[in-house]
Amino acid sequence: MDRRELAAFLRSRRERIGPAAVGLPVGPRRRTPGLRREEAAQLAFISTEYYTRLEQARGPRPSREVLAGLARALRLSDAERDHLHHLAGTPPGPLPGPSREVRQSILDLLQRLPQAAAIVTSATYEVLAWNDLAAALMEDFSALPRRDRNLVRRAFLGPRKEGRRLYGVSDADAFARTCARNLRATAARYPDDPGVTELVDELRTGSDDFARLWDSHDVCAETTLCKTFQHPLVGSVTVACDVLDISDRDQQVVIYTATPGSPSEEALRLLSVIGTQRMDVIT
Repeated sequence: MDRRELAAFLRSRRERIGPAAVGLPVGPRRRTPGLRREEAAQLAFISTEYYTRLEQARGPRPSREVLAGLARALRLSDAERDHLHHLAGTPPGPLPGPSREVRQSILDLLQRLPQAAAIVTSATYEVLAWNDLAAALMEDFSALPRRDRNLVRRAFLGPRKEGRRLYGVSDADAFARTCARNLRATAARYPDDPGVTELVDELRTGSDDFARLWDSHDVCAETTLCKTFQHPLVGSVTVACDVLDISDRDQQVVIYTATPGSPSEEALRLLSVIGTQRMDVIT
């Protein structure tokens, strides 16, 4: 355990977090840059005395539970979390769970693609971010609770109406198979995450198709370069499907684009005007 380096690292991470970022009032008398020690301790669920001793290089070796609390309170990246563990003399264990925090630069990128529908998905296929055209093409994700934004849950357990599922995409079965295979790999990367375990259990219980795919132990996903959405207002929309990996967050940016000059491009242009104002939730 490197007490001096650990103390300096904790202090530097604490001082970079503004109180507003964690829902605390700034207040006119605040002199400390970033969070106060007692605030960081409260967020980490440890005593102020214990946290103070850590920052003064006088504390005992923190347990894994304390380190997890510190990483959460100080909003550490995966690399910073690993560094924290090494400074404390405790090798990092498995990642706590799939990241749900999308970098601001990625959020900005989505808004700079006005002619493409784009979403960001987590390692468990939760839609974390989207642009306006994606909301118009698929559905208004902002109107859904978090659990209903999960594409693998929708693929296997979602409502069906007139034979349509998963926004009427042409590759619904192939996408479902890919989800099951990728989710098995995700479960191996995050063996201790209760959210992943609960999702897998729910899918295995609620879908015989998922249970069969899960029991096959396949992890090789199928590649889809093109798919067609059946939209209730503009009809068929055929798009190229490109997936960009955000490796440090274990996330993916999915971008749907239509061939220039095609009817599908005209349909996307119309959707960009219609938006979600006149749309019901697609089932």
